[in-house]
Amino acid sequence: MASTERPPQKVTTRSSPRLLWSLPNRAFCGGGEDRPLKVDCANGIGALKLREMENYFSQGLSVQLFNVGTTGKLNHLCGADFVKSHQKPPQGMEMKSNERCCSFDGDADRIVYYYYDTDGHFHLIDGDKIAALISSFLKELLLEIGESLNIGVIQTAYANGSSTRYLEEVMKVPVHCTKTGVKHLHHKAQEFDIGVYFEANGHGTVLFSKAAEMKIKQLAKESEDKKRKAAKMLENIIDLFNQAAGDAISDMLVVEAVLALKGLTVQQWDALYTDLPNRQLKVKVADRQVISTTDAERQAVTPPGLQEAVNGLVKKYKLSRAFVRPSGTEDIVRVYAEADSQESADSLAHEVSLAVFQLAGGVGESPQPNF
Repeated sequence: MASTERPPQKVTTRSSPRLLWSLPNRAFCGGGEDRPLKVDCANGIGALKLREMENYFSQGLSVQLFNVGTTGKLNHLCGADFVKSHQKPPQGMEMKSNERCCSFDGDADRIVYYYYDTDGHFHLIDGDKIAALISSFLKELLLEIGESLNIGVIQTAYANGSSTRYLEEVMKVPVHCTKTGVKHLHHKAQEFDIGVYFEANGHGTVLFSKAAEMKIKQLAKESEDKKRKAAKMLENIIDLFNQAAGDAISDMLVVEAVLALKGLTVQQWDALYTDLPNRQLKVKVADRQVISTTDAERQAVTPPGLQEAVNGLVKKYKLSRAFVRPSGTEDIVRVYAEADSQESADSLAHEVSLAVFQLAGGVGESPQPNF
């Protein structure tokens, strides 16, 4: 008998002290407002786990599940990577304008948000904006408790330049760049009292040092009313984060709590800053090891002349930057470029890919501008 896919699963909401588990009730019970969220589970484990948790959601958060694994293949035409790379909703999810939606990847360690605006334009909210939302919320709480706990945001070279400028210039939060790979970000985040790290693909979390946790718990018990309230919220949000690894469900719950507590819509969150247009390309080479990098992979050391060529190309465009880095698994070189317009970002990426092809032993046909 042929199987048929179940209709989208709606997670009923009941208040409980165990999930959103310790964040104040007002995070999800303000005025009885219902906050619907559509979740693409990528035909992976996330659907099973969210179903197990349905009895513990606080009132006000209504979650509807799609791509739950009854039909369809893992990560096929759905999931966080698909949505981010194709800039469109996953298969199997119908979206109306201004609906808040998110996608996990198959093993539920990455998450991205997205929505359609009233003009039908698709908006992606990736790991950069998740980090911006969370770090700004945490900094506000730190200012309320008046403690000098240091907070840092860890990014890779793929982080959009607008996100870095927003964090450093608007939020006054220090930003540090590491090599690509969660292990590098995690290690750097451990150097801070509170270390926030997310790759642009939505893989990340927040780490709290033991000393910071002890201080926050102490303030939650001993401070005066206003400070105690902020410290208690910090104490609660520590429990909500999974500090061991990327956890899309945990990150989703934190984001939902912050949006509710701050009274933000998905559109207001998206408007924190505007991403610079960007483009990523691949160039096939005979041997990727001819390229070596420094400065968290943002500068090419070898082959000779490549970084100088990239620098010269970047100067041609406004608000631009570009870098190249070898793949860790195959003989290709990854090119990233961003600029003030999509046309400029595309052009810069193509010109850099030509420089890589010529100077780093490109194979096959010369890169073509096929945007």
